[in-house]
Amino acid sequence: MSAAKHALLLTLLVAIFAAALIYFFIKVPLVPIAASAQAAPIDTLFVVLFAIASVFFSLAFVTLVYNVIAFRAKPGDTEDGPGIKGHNLLEATWTLIPLVVVMVLAVLGAAVLGDITRASPQEMEVKVVAAQWSWQFEYPEFGVSASELHLPVNRPVLFKLNAVDVIHSFWVPEFRVKQDAVPGMETVLRITPSREGSYTLLCAELCGLLHAYMTAPVSVEGEKDFLSWVQKQKGGQ
Repeated sequence: MSAAKHALLLTLLVAIFAAALIYFFIKVPLVPIAASAQAAPIDTLFVVLFAIASVFFSLAFVTLVYNVIAFRAKPGDTEDGPGIKGHNLLEATWTLIPLVVVMVLAVLGAAVLGDITRASPQEMEVKVVAAQWSWQFEYPEFGVSASELHLPVNRPVLFKLNAVDVIHSFWVPEFRVKQDAVPGMETVLRITPSREGSYTLLCAELCGLLHAYMTAPVSVEGEKDFLSWVQKQKGGQ
């Protein structure tokens, strides 16, 4: 087989393998269901990252396997392979292409970060206090506090995070975004819940012996149900 035919066949195999991987990453649900407005741009960025990684992985893996099969030494052949000199154009190409890819990803990442951290009007403030190994939530607008997090659907929320002992990390997988709670400083996180349901808040930073049990129930509900819950909390305080 000529070199041109080898190159054509290898290109076809790389394209097929890469397309199969990209299809897998798009169609197979690898992440929890999206439940916030911030989840969509993050999931889109994930798809872009997986697609690019699939192309480079396919290029390396398929080329390796193809060369092992197509150009293996014949039985009894113990001679050294022919020497290969450097190729300036090839070296420049495999340097410039990753550089361009990284720069594009940096711009996309910055755009997504700006999108998901942008302040919104009518934000509801929730103060979060993290401690070994519990969460406490305060709602200054309503004058209530609770150990469960209740949020009205489709209303922007500004979380102000504080920790009383060690570093903790506020993370609801369905919301995608997370933020550390650091002792001695207040950090912020913006989330707009977009799907009603029950979720679980996790601590995503190893914080001690009972770290795995530092969870809190999260309920995203309609405005009427949320206000009803607030009234119940006021009645119990």
